[in-house]
Amino acid sequence: MPFRAVIFDLGGVVLGSPLHAIAAYERELGIEAGCVNRVVADTGDAGAWSRLERGLLDLEAFYPAFEKDCAASGFTLSASTMFARMGAEAMPRPAMLRAIERLREEGLRTAALTNNWATSDTGPNPLIPIFDEFVESAVEGLQKPDPRIYELVLARLGTTPAESIFLDDIGRNLKAARAMGITTIKVDAPEKALAELQAHVGFDLG
Repeated sequence: MPFRAVIFDLGGVVLGSPLHAIAAYERELGIEAGCVNRVVADTGDAGAWSRLERGLLDLEAFYPAFEKDCAASGFTLSASTMFARMGAEAMPRPAMLRAIERLREEGLRTAALTNNWATSDTGPNPLIPIFDEFVESAVEGLQKPDPRIYELVLARLGTTPAESIFLDDIGRNLKAARAMGITTIKVDAPEKALAELQAHVGFDLG
């Protein structure tokens, strides 16, 4: 069955990786590598990070709550500083933007599927116009890897799992999509991921 849609994570795929900023901040503080992500995973739905991404906390409430989660795991950091570093890293990747443009030129549907949070910015996300659909965890009250958010984006695209490709930089998000029958691409090096995507769709992505 030919592919009809491609779904993109934002941070770490279309934009620079927040994971790189987090890792650099951990090194700067001299705390164990990966400890931030372990707190996110270990606290689950009840943790500050998950509640932020589901729109249940704003950033001002999140910062002290997440710092408390980290303290309970034995280390301290400034959540606001970390998020500022993450924001500075989140610059658009031109090759990804061009690939999205080419996909749409060839008639494929595109979507952003992002775990994000509400900010004080009043304007719409400038990336919205480059996609056919734009699905945000903080708006929907669902976050990856909950299967319901994948079902939601597929419904809005009007495609089946077998007709869809999903790019993300986090393994657990890809695993959930793959279990539904969606073709997945892990994004470590963007160039390699785009070469894999190009092989799947069968035309040049620019």
